[in-house]
Amino acid sequence: MSYKKKQNEENLFNEPVVAYVAQGSVNPFAGLLSGIKPIDLSNDFNVLRLTRQGLPKRVLLSLAKKISLTLQELADIMHISERTLQRYDDEEIVKTEYAEKAIELARLYTRGETVFGSLDKFKLWMKTPLYVFKGETPLSLLDTSIGFAIVFKELGRIEHGIFA
Repeated sequence: MSYKKKQNEENLFNEPVVAYVAQGSVNPFAGLLSGIKPIDLSNDFNVLRLTRQGLPKRVLLSLAKKISLTLQELADIMHISERTLQRYDDEEIVKTEYAEKAIELARLYTRGETVFGSLDKFKLWMKTPLYVFKGETPLSLLDTSIGFAIVFKELGRIEHGIFA
């Protein structure tokens, strides 16, 4: 075996696994989606299953409170009227499309907390009009999946020190 090949094999597993796995929890956004049964949300298929099952209204309201959204802001993101959202009982499961938006919100805010180092700093950033978003707030973009993708992309740029 050549020295170079042996050297590559020795270094193959020297990367810290912690860089790829959420530390301390199999539920990377458990703090924001409290009230759901414990489930491994680091597995995409479990997230898909949870989305299809739906979430109780109380989980949506708890999420909105933790990320400092008004009921109207939450309703706008979910494409539901505030009044319709209010009509759901607290334990009633909301439609799949609303659960999907809630899970994406939890993922986004968890990612933002990681990038900014604090949820409070990220919440402030989300409500600040920014040049990169043509003067709109990142929060205002979340009414579409494309808007979510744009905000996620910008978080990646910030994390890697790439500024507009």
